[in-house]
Amino acid sequence: MNYDTFVDQVAQRTRASSERAVELTRATLETLAERLTGGELLDLAAQLPKPLQLVLKPRPATEAADRFGAAEFVARVGQRAGIDENAARDTVRAVFTTLREAVSGGEFDDIVVQLPRDYREMVEPALAPGATLRRG
Repeated sequence: MNYDTFVDQVAQRTRASSERAVELTRATLETLAERLTGGELLDLAAQLPKPLQLVLKPRPATEAADRFGAAEFVARVGQRAGIDENAARDTVRAVFTTLREAVSGGEFDDIVVQLPRDYREMVEPALAPGATLRRG
């Protein structure tokens, strides 16, 4: 999937402008980068368009993942994007669904395995059959 398509998918899923979708995607991916191990982060980045790879680029100290639950994940996305908790949760679902479409199924599964059970509510919509974009 190319960068413009990724952003367009997030924009449609979040009912946001393309410019806002870029900000929402960045906020979610920066938070995900904190949550994944460095190796997994590199594997994910390798399958994404260059502008998204730059967001996920691990820093030298990021081999170990920060351990935080879904509520903290949503709070961090909300803080980065300047949105409330409900909007942040919807954003995370939209970006996860788009990620699932953009990378191999095995790679997305590798990400999900690193997330605790309390992420299920945000990840399962991306795993469900028919999770692809709903055209309205």
